[in-house]
Amino acid sequence: MSSPLEIVPVLPVVVAGTAEEGVAIARALVAGGLPAIELTLRTPAALDAIRAIADEVPEILVGAGTITRPGHAKLAADAGAQFLVSPGTTGSLLHALQDSGLPFLPGVATVSEVLAALEAGVTDLKFFPAEASGGAAFLTAVAGPVPTARFCPTGGITAATAPAYLALPNVGCVGGSWLTPADAVASGDWDRISMLAAEAAALVR
Repeated sequence: MSSPLEIVPVLPVVVAGTAEEGVAIARALVAGGLPAIELTLRTPAALDAIRAIADEVPEILVGAGTITRPGHAKLAADAGAQFLVSPGTTGSLLHALQDSGLPFLPGVATVSEVLAALEAGVTDLKFFPAEASGGAAFLTAVAGPVPTARFCPTGGITAATAPAYLALPNVGCVGGSWLTPADAVASGDWDRISMLAAEAAALVR
């Protein structure tokens, strides 16, 4: 399976209240040209939404985000997730991500955490919370001493700031929640989400 860093310039970070909502969002993202989605495990319906997306929208790469406990990895994989994303990394969580057999992006926010991931053989990482942890300036500084690390910065990034991140050689994609505004989801304005997805898909890495 492919890493999301290789699929899209912007990885939509999505919270779905129901499985049906998740499917509708996934279809809107695909229509806009973004064939990947990180469905966060922040609602009781998250695993059902992942399962429904995997079944009903096979053209999208569906991943599970907010993997915060080792048990989450297996639950997400069993639901049909094709990649996993964590906001941070502990030893037991990293082992669970590795044991899943799926591509994954473990969360890091410091140079020491980046080095620990590299020692474990992991080079594709989530930089979170990106804006609060130094933003593009941090990633620019890290590129010198640890050039093999590649990042998906997430947290506080907007359509206006995404290009600055994507211009960096160690950034494969950015994570963004701006693609699925709460009011658009609540009103079922899937065309608006498709439009935002199309704008994000056009960003150059």
